[in-house]
Amino acid sequence: LVGLDRDTDALRIAGERLARFGDRVTLVHTVYDAIGEHARGASGILFDLGVSSLQLDEAERGFAYAKDAPLDMRMDQSSGVTAAEVLATYSEGQLRRIFERYGEEKLAGRYARAIIAARADAPIERTGRLVDILIAATPAAVQREGRGHPAKRVFQALRIEVNAELAVLDRAIPASMDLLRVGGRVVVMSYQSLEDRLVKRVFADASSSTAPAGLPVELPEHAPRFRLLVKGAELASDEEKERNPRATPVRLRAAERVREAA
Repeated sequence: LVGLDRDTDALRIAGERLARFGDRVTLVHTVYDAIGEHARGASGILFDLGVSSLQLDEAERGFAYAKDAPLDMRMDQSSGVTAAEVLATYSEGQLRRIFERYGEEKLAGRYARAIIAARADAPIERTGRLVDILIAATPAAVQREGRGHPAKRVFQALRIEVNAELAVLDRAIPASMDLLRVGGRVVVMSYQSLEDRLVKRVFADASSSTAPAGLPVELPEHAPRFRLLVKGAELASDEEKERNPRATPVRLRAAERVREAA
């Protein structure tokens, strides 16, 4: 087993739990788009994407809008810019862009303007202050619509930006599929639509023929390299959702390598 994680706390806990397996387990502190350096010829690769319960439950990490804490949001606290630094340095246009792209937030422009105005008075360094700014900027009619907490999508967008999550995923999924031996499987658990769309696209490309349109016979080198193991995306069962509510948004996709590259 080779485990990759950028979170040193996660690696420490995993190391303690798996210690009895000795040198059969290798844990690596790295961002998972470095998978090519550690997993060539793998028979199975599992991606569990996004923020973890460990990170959400530790208030001081700044991932949860329900708990007042420093605006950090780094999965690897040893490097990179924090969410507070993003809020302090990005322009209104940059903030609007990430809220729209990574949070799919309809009020992105309104929230970006409110943040720019608020930081002129004092730096936005804690989750509680950011939540207050976002609530104050949300029209009462929108709050009555029941779209969920006004901070939910903005916090997601900031987390993705701070950790470059989609850029890493866009590199890591194709790279992992190239590493698998024939018969090997890749399984991806996504927890929000942006991740799932990216995985769906990569899997669809890998499981489709590359033969030119109208070719009467498909040549072997054009045959799909992978076959899909799940029709669409598999969801958590009602029983699992009841036992673990955080499994509710999961979308699981899986594919098996059926031939070597041409």
